[in-house]
Formats: sequence, C-alpha cells, structure tokens
Amino acid sequence: MRDKGIGIWHKIFVLLLFAGVVVSISLAYSEEKFKLKTGARGKICLDCHVLFQDKLKSPFVHTPVKTGECSGCHNPHSSSHGKLLASDANKICFRCHKAMVPEGAQSFHTNVVEGNCTKCHDPHGAENKNNLLRSGNKLCFGCHEDMGEKIAGNKFKHAPVESGCLNCHNPHASAKSDFLLKNSVPLLCLNCHKTDRQIFKTQHMNYPVADASCTACHNPHGSGSKGLLFGNVHSPFAKKMCNQCHEGPSSASPLKIKKSGFELCMGCHSSMINEVFTKNRVHWPLVDKTGCLNCHNPHASPEEGLLKNTLIKVCGACHSDTIDRQKIVETKHPPVKEGMCTACHSPHSSDGLFLLNQPSVIDICGSCHEWQKHSTHPIGEKFIDLRNKNLTLECLSCHRSHGTEFEKMLYFKTSTELCIQCHTDKI
Repeated sequence: MRDKGIGIWHKIFVLLLFAGVVVSISLAYSEEKFKLKTGARGKICLDCHVLFQDKLKSPFVHTPVKTGECSGCHNPHSSSHGKLLASDANKICFRCHKAMVPEGAQSFHTNVVEGNCTKCHDPHGAENKNNLLRSGNKLCFGCHEDMGEKIAGNKFKHAPVESGCLNCHNPHASAKSDFLLKNSVPLLCLNCHKTDRQIFKTQHMNYPVADASCTACHNPHGSGSKGLLFGNVHSPFAKKMCNQCHEGPSSASPLKIKKSGFELCMGCHSSMINEVFTKNRVHWPLVDKTGCLNCHNPHASPEEGLLKNTLIKVCGACHSDTIDRQKIVETKHPPVKEGMCTACHSPHSSDGLFLLNQPSVIDICGSCHEWQKHSTHPIGEKFIDLRNKNLTLECLSCHRSHGTEFEKMLYFKTSTELCIQCHTDKI
C-alpha cells in the first residue's frame, strides 16, 4: 500500500512539473516572439502604464494580467485594432474562452453573439468575481432596465429572482432552452417546487399539471397578484372554476377541454362571437379547431385581452412577411412600427377588405391624417383607378400602408415615377 501511495504522489508531481514546464514554454515563447528583455513581461508595460498598477490590486485579476502576459491580448508594437489589441475586440476573448458557448446552444446572450464581453466583464481586474463590472442583479439590470423596474415594483416576489438572475439563467448561452434558461420549463421549476406535495395539488385543484408549462399562468419574475399569476387573469381561472372549461380532475382526461374552437368560449362570450359572425369577413384563426386559443391565453397573461404575447408578436406569428419587411422599409408607418395592428385592422371580423376596422380606407387614414390639407388629388368612389377599372382611387392607390423604401410611403422613389403610372399621356 505504501509503494502504491508513493506511486500516486510521484504521478501528481510529474503532472505538476509538466504543467510548470508548459507555462514556462508559453512565457518563453511570448518573450521570444517580441524579443522582450529577460523578465520584461508585464513589468516593462507598467513602467509607462503606472496607473494600471492599481488594477493589479483588485480582488479579482484576469489571469493573463496577473502573470504579466499583456502580449496575450495586445501587440506591443502596432495593431489594426484599437488599444493595440492583437485581434478584433469582438473576437479576442474567444481565443481562450471558446467553452463559454456550448455547441448546439438553443439561445444566446446578445452581448456574447456580438462579442461585447466588456459590457459585463473588465478584461483586466474588478471588485467582483469573474471580473464582472457589477455584482448580482445590478449587472443585468444595467441593460434590462425595464425588467428591473418591474421586478422592483412587484408586490409578490419570486425568491430565486431576488437572490440572483443566474439562479435560472445562464449568462452566456443555454444548451437546453430559450431565454438563456438553465433548463426547460417545467423541469427548471421542479428544482424548487415539488409537485407530489398535497399543498401543490390543492392549489391546482387536483389537476395533473406537473408536466404543464408553469409560465403559461405564472410570472417567474414576480407579480402584483398572489401566486405570481400574470397581471391579467381569466375570470373562471381566478375563481378556480377549472371544470367550466376542462373535464373534472378525476376524469380519464382531466386536462381535455369540453369543446373545441370558439364554441368553448361562446358560453361566456356569446354576444361578442355572435357579432363577429354578422360581418362579411371573419379572421380565419377564430374558426379553426383551436379558435380563440390561437391568440389568447385561457388562464393568465401579462398582456391586455389575455393575448399570448405582445400584439405585434401575436400577429407576426402568421404575418411574418409583413413584420420582417419592416426591417428594410425606410419610411415606417407609426402604427406598424409601434406594433399597433388594431389601429387599422379588426382582429376578429370586419366588413372591409383586409379586416380593416372601417369600411372606407379614406376614413381610416383620415382618423390620423388630415389628407384634405395636403392633397388636391381626387379620391373616393366617384374616381376610377386608370390602372384597374375595378378599383377606385383612395389613399392606398399611391401609399403603402405598412411603409416603403421611399419617402411618404410612396410606391416609387419620385412623384414623377408614381404619377406616370396613370398619366401615361405625360410620358
């Protein structure tokens, strides 16, 4: 046994010796590469950068700085990059820290993707662990200011959030989930919340929700409502009347809804649904097998009207072409830019084309634009579009409602190009 123990310590000694040799070779290579004087690494830089000595006194110092390896990141002679960096500022960190982004990651922190490591880390030294510029949630809220304000204003706090964002999120990338989450929901939640306890079952009316998405009802960052429910709660859900929409908890299929499509909602919202079907055009998501649940969350939501997400994201789920086009249009229509699709469109049904919320395009545009003051061009039902005699002249004859690459949302770059589309005799 004694001989065996000596053998183990001998191996450890050899490994440590090898590690020391590797470091020595690396340092020697640096000295040889730039022909530095013996012992000049780091020290020679500090002869000029005197104030930098204070950085070395920081509680946490970047390893290359601590070992005097300034040339690990900087070229001491010349560089095509700022601060004499040896490589692009957005790439240089990844030369050593490639493992920060796992292969096949499902979500990435924007700063990591863009290589803006110094927005969170000091590359030389800092008061905080991992060379972070700030400690705890203060660092995250420096960018996520709105989130920080909402969390501070919550009446009911979520303990993991209060102790640190990194309890649930990875700061660089996540291999398992969206939003930089360490794991998918509900697996992440189950680390703290035990679904086999009676209190959990009682709070959920004995329905088997252990595998359900917790964030469909609960706000993981905190809430103004008890139980961390989102700010807008569906009345039957708030009153724990789950069996109004679902089969009973003891049935063979307890989470199954009693009816499909809009018929499920019609019991309470009959007036609204009946009015929808009096219109000439109905928004198709309303009449498929999913019905209202295509756009609305049946339990709770942070959005008005129990929408699944912000209005522009709900609409964009189907109308992605319109939303994507906003990235290239030079002149953006404010309602579209602000995500207010319902400023012009009715989300359920309409008598107008494109589910416009007024029968006349001129009336819709006129609610914001006093067009009579800036145009004398004839428009209205009495005036036929010469390009298509089935159409009359209106605002959209010359302007594109969602914006264009040209001024005033015109279809062409110049007024001349636009006008000669009809006035061919002027060519």
